[in-house]
Amino acid sequence: MGMVPIADDDSDITTTSIVNYILLAANIAVFVLFQGLGSNDRFTYAFSTVPQEIVSGNDVVTPARRVEDPVSGRTFVQPGLQPTPGSVYLTLLTSMFMHGGLAHIFGNMLYLWIFGNNIEHTLGRQRYLLFYLACGILASLAHVFATAATGGNMFIPSLGASGAISGVLGGYLLLFPRRNVRMWMGRGIVVMPAWTSLGMWFLFQLVAGMGMLGEGSQAGGVAYAAHIGGFVAGLVLVKLFAAGRRY
Repeated sequence: MGMVPIADDDSDITTTSIVNYILLAANIAVFVLFQGLGSNDRFTYAFSTVPQEIVSGNDVVTPARRVEDPVSGRTFVQPGLQPTPGSVYLTLLTSMFMHGGLAHIFGNMLYLWIFGNNIEHTLGRQRYLLFYLACGILASLAHVFATAATGGNMFIPSLGASGAISGVLGGYLLLFPRRNVRMWMGRGIVVMPAWTSLGMWFLFQLVAGMGMLGEGSQAGGVAYAAHIGGFVAGLVLVKLFAAGRRY
């Protein structure tokens, strides 16, 4: 869409966003130390969420295989699914802290950096952490359900903090619809209310997700159902988590 958030209005924040900093650090640490900047396929394919594993409750291990890229015609080795230590349901949590590449983690951390501190300030640290994790898990389950419902490939793993961060965006839109957000639009910086910027973001996810219905809600490495599910979860849950707090 050519829209990138740069900053929002933080003038009312009077607390240090410790949990948001920890989440940022955890995502970066996992990507650098455990995923080897995306090169450690064994770790990535062991701890990502695989829809078939979540539906069946059984760990799935597959061999590596050669795949031909239909566009370039080049062949490459696609890693197989690796054994998952412990329960496969734990991958609903572990996959939230992994990413597919530098662009993936940079985009996610940018959104978390800009919008997460406002939600933490409103909910409080403990509630914010629980809210973040709940949105991420529900987002992953939305992806699993959409993949199964649309006949998609149940063996393609998904990973990333996108679902949880989508929940943060949903909560932000509901709590601060008129708060100004500075957006880079390609030709310059534009200031617009959150309901416009985040509303356009969600509309794009919805349209793109509808277009991928025949492909199991995931195409080009993007799990749109997780984005939509996380955003809706944030909308539904944020006021529950904010109960009794002033905002």
